[in-house]
Amino acid sequence: MQRVRARLLSYRKQERSHPAWLNSTRVTSVAGMRFAAPFIDLAWSLSESHTLNNASDKPENPHDPDLVVARPEGLYCPCGDFYIDPWRPVERAVITHAHSDHARFGHRHYLASQAGANVLLWRLPGIALQTLAYGERLDFDGTTVSLHPAGHVLGSAQLRIEHKGRVWVASGDYKLDPDPTCAAFEPVRCETFITESTFGLPIYRWDAPQAVFDGIDSWWRHNASQGRASVLFCYSFGKAQRVLASVDAAIGPIFCHGAIAPLNRAYREAGVRLPPVRVVGEIAARDKAAFRQALIVAPPSAQGSAWLRRFGDYSDAFASGWMRLRGARRRRGVDRGFVLSDHADWPGLQSAIHATGAGRVIVTHGSVEPMVRWLREQGLEAGAFDTQYGDDTVEADAAGGDETAATSGASPVEATQTTQATQATRDDTPNAADLEARPAADNTTSGP
Repeated sequence: MQRVRARLLSYRKQERSHPAWLNSTRVTSVAGMRFAAPFIDLAWSLSESHTLNNASDKPENPHDPDLVVARPEGLYCPCGDFYIDPWRPVERAVITHAHSDHARFGHRHYLASQAGANVLLWRLPGIALQTLAYGERLDFDGTTVSLHPAGHVLGSAQLRIEHKGRVWVASGDYKLDPDPTCAAFEPVRCETFITESTFGLPIYRWDAPQAVFDGIDSWWRHNASQGRASVLFCYSFGKAQRVLASVDAAIGPIFCHGAIAPLNRAYREAGVRLPPVRVVGEIAARDKAAFRQALIVAPPSAQGSAWLRRFGDYSDAFASGWMRLRGARRRRGVDRGFVLSDHADWPGLQSAIHATGAGRVIVTHGSVEPMVRWLREQGLEAGAFDTQYGDDTVEADAAGGDETAATSGASPVEATQTTQATQATRDDTPNAADLEARPAADNTTSGP
């Protein structure tokens, strides 16, 4: 096959050679960090998704080599000679989404979804990036790959790999709940499905998202009536934008921490509608009155920092799937916990796996052993890959420094405080005692 070269412009607008592994019949490129991805069709639903149904329903021959294997660098596709979300530097990396446990510096060539280009280039400036639209196929050396919506965050994608009539799908992180800020999860038929299992225990069952946002609105509205600020901690990329797009902006003014502002811009450039949001650093430090009826969205790293003093009287809350557990809320020490996750819950994981029609499932991270055991009990062939992917606690990115390094809206003091707090961010993965706890019966998603 004739080598195809494309002009890829990096953050510094340097010209780079198109990697040989991406020989294809159609080539796309990204023009630097300010590339504006096209509007995403947010109207997709699970029942209306554009599913590929040409995978064989017959089980794979056990003598056929696996299309994906685990190596010290990451998950590797031998027939295509590329890695999926590798954690060590490699020649060619397919990135499912821009969270820092899946997207890292050091690879020579990157392939990711067109929808997530803005965020990925903000996190990893200067990388040689090629993008694919959802559903667009890339053919090289007898292997065909395509990316399909995962519903996790903006630009998140599942990777479909087809080789000699066999189809594998690597999910990355995903959720099935509706989210106005990213394309909905698309089930893709395959023989082997590589899945996450962050919340892979029966205790994790999410309420309807609208009920959660109604609870956040009620908490905010009550605080505003008392002249009190409402500080909501949530992860900077994905969760923050989902919250902003879903709360009732008529309740009061909305502010965000400086670390969240550039991600908001990337979402807007991708066509996602967000309400007007001001950066906290734009307000004079002594002007506490500006926040008395406000909702302030901040990363978890800001919790317990001096940055919070500027709000005067405030109530704080945390939005995370871990809030399903009493222990997680207790360790966070917040006034309220809202159970909201960008990962699939236990029923969602089962639904997604079933929708693929896969006879074999490989689990990558989260509650791996319980999930593998359960899948085997259901008659599926199941195993696990040992990976270095994280969980729902990932929020502090190191894009050439701390998460505020590229923030134009944050004051130097705000950026410094966040850097210090980020270094002290603790892991909130529940311990064994938490997993034994029953789901809390308190009103974590209802008004005061």
